Parts: sequence; C-alpha cells; structure tokens
Amino acid sequence: MTGRDGVITGKKGKIRVPLPIQMLIGLAVGLAIGLLWPETAVKLRPIGTAFVSAVQMIVIPVVFASVSLGIYRMGAEIRLLGRVAGICLLYFYVATIVSVLIGLGLNGVFHPGMGADLSATGKIPANLAVSIDWAQFFLDMIPSNILAVMAAQKILPTLIFAILFGMAMATTGAVAEPLVKVLEAMLAAVFKMTKWITGTAPIAIAAIMAWMFATQGIGTVLALAKLVGVMYLGLGLMVVVFWIALLLIGEKPFAVTRQVMEPVILAFATRSSEVTLPVHMEKLERMGVPNKIVSVVLPLGYSFNRDGSIMYFALAVTFLAEAYHVPLDGSALLTILITTTIASKGSANVPSGGLVAVAMVLTAIGLPVEALAIVAGVDAFMDMGRTAINVFGNTVAVKLVQKYAGKAALESEPAPLAADLR
Repeated sequence: MTGRDGVITGKKGKIRVPLPIQMLIGLAVGLAIGLLWPETAVKLRPIGTAFVSAVQMIVIPVVFASVSLGIYRMGAEIRLLGRVAGICLLYFYVATIVSVLIGLGLNGVFHPGMGADLSATGKIPANLAVSIDWAQFFLDMIPSNILAVMAAQKILPTLIFAILFGMAMATTGAVAEPLVKVLEAMLAAVFKMTKWITGTAPIAIAAIMAWMFATQGIGTVLALAKLVGVMYLGLGLMVVVFWIALLLIGEKPFAVTRQVMEPVILAFATRSSEVTLPVHMEKLERMGVPNKIVSVVLPLGYSFNRDGSIMYFALAVTFLAEAYHVPLDGSALLTILITTTIASKGSANVPSGGLVAVAMVLTAIGLPVEALAIVAGVDAFMDMGRTAINVFGNTVAVKLVQKYAGKAALESEPAPLAADLR
C-alpha cells in the first residue's frame, strides 16, 4: 500500500516512488478514466478544484513573504538588485522574441491553417478587450488596498507592494529585524503546508485529467490535430533552446530538468503557473540557488516571462490568418512579432490576459476577434503544454541570474527555508 512521501509498503520492504512519477501515474489514470468512464470522470471535478484552491490559498502569502525577504536581503546591495533586474528584463525579452520566431518559423514550414475548417469549436469571453489601457495597467500595479488585492489573488500588485515593503525594511535598520523573523517563520510554515498539499497531487491530477478529457473529448483535438501537433513540436524546440542556454552557463540540462519535473508536471496537469510557485521555489532552493534570487526572480518571471504562452500566441494568430486567407508577408510577420512581444508583457495584469494578447494581435493584422472561437476548443490541451514550458523557462531565468548576478548573491546567504522540508 502507499504511505507518506510516496513509500509503498510490501512484503519485501518499502519502495520509494518519487512524487513526479506518482504524478505521471495519476495523469495516465485520469486519462483512462476520462475516456473509458466519462460519467464517473465528470463527478471527480471537485477533487481537482479543491486541490487547486488549496495551492492558490498559499500563493499570495508565498509571494508577499518571499519577495519582501528577498528584497530586504538585497537592500544593502543596490548594485546586486539592479543587476538582477537588468538580467531578468534582458532574458525575458530575448526569450519572448525567440519563442515568437520559433512559432512563426514552424507555421512557415507546416502551415497548419491551410484548408482548416472555420467552424467554431469553443467560446470566447463576452466583451473581450482587444487592447490594453496602459494608463490603467500601471495604475492597477499600485494597490489602494493591499488586503483587497491579496484577497482577489492579484499577483502583480502584490508583487509591487512586497518589493516596496522589502526595500522599506532594508532601510529601517535593526527595528525591522523582528518583522523579518516573523516573515521567515511564516514562509517556512507555508512551505511546510506546500509539502502537505502537494502530497495529494497524484490523486488531484487524476481527477483533473479525468474531468477534462470527459468534458472536452478528443473530437476537437482531432479536428485541429495539426495545430496541436505543431504547437507541441514548437514547445519541444523551446526545451532544446533552454537546454542549450543551461549548457552555456555551465549547468547540466538533463539534471536540471529532472530536478524541476515536479512543478513542471503539476503545471501541465493543472494548467496554472501560479499553482506551482511554492513547489517551484522549494525545488530551486534545494538545488542550491540563493533564496534572495529565487524569491525575487521567480515571481517576476511568473508575471512577465511566459515563453510557452507566447509561442501559442504566434501560432494561433498565424493559423487563423492562413485559415482566413490573409497573406503573411514580411510586414504582417513583423507586426505579429512586435505586437506579440508588447502584448505578452502588457497583458500580465489583465483578466483573460492570454486571450487579450491574442485578440490584440488579431486586430493588428485585420482579423476578427471572433476567430478565436475556432481554436478555443483545443485551447485546454495546448494550455497544458505551454504552462509547463512557462515553468521550465523561469527555471532557466533563475539559473541565469544565479550565474551572472555576481558573488554578492552568495554572501551572507541564510540557510534555505526549503531545508526544513527535507
């Protein structure tokens, strides 16, 4: 039988099954249930919903405590803080451009939209915005009521408040030390809760996958199979790019991939990057990345660095352009590249941000926003892969900052909070 920490007890003793393997088993079991017993699978949705809600419950405390502490620890090292921010922004934009170019290149080779059936396969939100109010975007980053923002699970304004709060603690002096201890204790306790919650992940993943395949079915996947296939080919190429980047900075790509498989699989099954944040932070600290880097770079990356999603934007737009027989000449491709790069960053704090970004690009090249309904039916299946790549891409971001932020990040570094979870 299975006990705690993936230990299976039998006549010959205990066999430890790693949690990522348990998650993969849960994924396969859920797929089988969804396809073979769809009526039963539909009833399993509350299990997955409860799991996602439990993880979301601790995301805001993790973001606030970890970012505040990370900025506090960098507070005396302004140059380090500036270097970390500079490396992050440079990597985020380079990765965005590479992701868009891969998407455009794959469309140019395979043309999945040629001869596509234009019947709608899903629904898009009513009154979906086709542009970003930049003034409101920046105003929303400054919360007038931080408790209300946290209660609404808004990551970006919480992130801004945590950065300012950490800087304030760093400049306050010794009087802030008791508060620092409180935040450290809170973060350690939340990481312990994370371990308890993720212990149930295999069961939750089975329930989520069973419900999704029972309700979505594979009919729409088959109808748009070429687009889905090209999408996953592109995500595979993006992984190769990440591996090359890791290799260039002296990391072992396969080892890094293996170490972060737990949050990657969790992202694939739940289709939510935020749900993986506490687990991802713990894994990176166990890998030896300084807490002050993990606690700042990872929340920033989850808000602004979505490599898998950006590739989807490029592929979805070019797919629809070809389906509507819109010529993709040099001017149109350049418009897609520039608009996608800008929209992907600006939609980070906008409801239905991914769809808003795609809608902006569609509008920019003269396509109707309603065209989104054509690919909406397979969005859930593509969302799984692109969310997993988002998580892995942010692992690379953290490793790059660790490599180039300088030795200051390693000096006076407290023991990783995740050590208490071992």
